[in-house]
Amino acid sequence: MATAGGGAAALRPGSRGALPSGGLGAPRFGAASAQITMKALYCQQNSPGEEMTFIFQERENLPATRDNDVKVQVRACALSWIDTKLLSEIKLGKELLPVGREISGVVLEVGRKVTFFQPDDEVVGILPLDSEESGLCEVILVHEHYLVRKPEKVCWVEAAGAVRDGVRAYTALHYLSQVSPGRTVLVMDGASPFGTIAIQLAQHRGAKVISTAYSLEDKQYLERLRSPVEGIRQPLVARVIDVSNGKIDLAESCLEETGGLGVDIVLDAGVKLYSAEDESTSKSQLLPHKHDIITLLGVGGHWITTEKNLQLDPPDSHSLFLKGATVSFLNDEIWNLSNIQQGKYLSILEDIMEKLSSSVFRPQLDEPIPLYEAKVSMEIVQKNQARKRQVIQF
Repeated sequence: MATAGGGAAALRPGSRGALPSGGLGAPRFGAASAQITMKALYCQQNSPGEEMTFIFQERENLPATRDNDVKVQVRACALSWIDTKLLSEIKLGKELLPVGREISGVVLEVGRKVTFFQPDDEVVGILPLDSEESGLCEVILVHEHYLVRKPEKVCWVEAAGAVRDGVRAYTALHYLSQVSPGRTVLVMDGASPFGTIAIQLAQHRGAKVISTAYSLEDKQYLERLRSPVEGIRQPLVARVIDVSNGKIDLAESCLEETGGLGVDIVLDAGVKLYSAEDESTSKSQLLPHKHDIITLLGVGGHWITTEKNLQLDPPDSHSLFLKGATVSFLNDEIWNLSNIQQGKYLSILEDIMEKLSSSVFRPQLDEPIPLYEAKVSMEIVQKNQARKRQVIQF
């Protein structure tokens, strides 16, 4: 796939499907009545602080397939939280934002310069941030350098539902840290879709995994996780720390599990930045304080954080300095914000599909959802109320 990386670097990412100007009115037809009108899901950006509204927008046939485009019939599309602040910061904010970027489907047509795919190929990928295509549409156009082949053994829903969490796990464990046999990895909120894939990848690489659970149901789920290798019944998680009652000392538990040496890699699911009385939501009460994470880090440890507003005081920095530890920010969108490492990105996607095919990855998915329920499901996802990955099946 290195060839793909070299070619993609000179190309502008994203596909450019046109939205009809007729809004939500009746289907529009051109000179030829054979044109088909499809529906696609978009979100309406309201005033800051207001909830998003999700609407189906009618669109006509796609424009002609360009040289490097692949026309894909979508079979499944996973739903992910839309970071409107990020889109605004990189000047991609607009009135209507397409919804659904993780897709799997069948190739219908390819542009004349497409080299990796042909009609009837089964593919999976993540649409770039600047794509004007909604993955929640029957047929879309995608640049070939954002797709890889889907193995025959992997179903449409699993492919679309695992690809983003797989990219996040690879980014955290292979590029922001170096997971390897004998290392200890702490995965916060391991029962989440991302946490589940991260645990499976870390254990597959030979690491010892510790995880936190936010409820009794999550604890039982994590304790049931087993290796896919036949005959091996050892749990994937060496220790599950139930933090739901707020009485467990996370740092003390991790130091006890590691014999006082500390954890090599920490993947957080958010951190408590302020004192308990300043935290408003019940979930934030369950998050560890940044001081706890620094305390449980071992010498040379890596803290991979999802907290974009993390603030470290001088004493925090000094503690990290004494341990020779690092802090990295997990932003899996970097692969699509810059296409300079497109070949490496495609290799990650291929490896994720291979691990799905061999059952190393078993994603945390909800039951497939029909397209007509996509609006309601997306509202739940945008409010961070979904505990399993939501996937729309066509």
